Amino acid sequence: GTWVAHPDLVPVAMNVFDEVLGDKPNQIDKLRDDVEVSAEDLLSMGNTPGKITEGGIRNNISVAIQYIAWWTMGTGAVAINNLMEDAATAEIARAQLFQWIRNKSKIDGGDIFTKDLYQTYCEEELNSLKGDHGFNDALENAASILDDLVMTDEFKDFLTLPAYDQLN
Repeated sequence: GTWVAHPDLVPVAMNVFDEVLGDKPNQIDKLRDDVEVSAEDLLSMGNTPGKITEGGIRNNISVAIQYIAWWTMGTGAVAINNLMEDAATAEIARAQLFQWIRNKSKIDGGDIFTKDLYQTYCEEELNSLKGDHGFNDALENAASILDDLVMTDEFKDFLTLPAYDQLN
């Protein structure tokens, strides 16, 4: 599958798929017999490559706040940091924040990512997003929604569910 930012790009994307797939509707016949993944593998934080960085945490917070703010104002996809973002991006960001706190994950440099550290970063990111554009109330509401999603003890199914009450 793919995602396009405008309906006029559908034929462009379809041409690329058609070149590879021909008449086939999918690539389900191309299985990877060399890959075996269990449920435990998918949940193993220790097997996840890469490092958790302060910059990555701050980016997750900032993008989630911005997207939720736009979503509550009725926009389903929005350009953030020169990337087209949708609810999936915000879902990934808040899920990582939630999991990193729950798993007492180490930030590159040694600090543990805690609820207190999340709150500090969130307040700083929110303040850096505020400006004279009349968007501050939406940003504050979005940060509050993100806080509820990240600080809770139980992972909520979808970030949009608690955000429905904030739709403008």
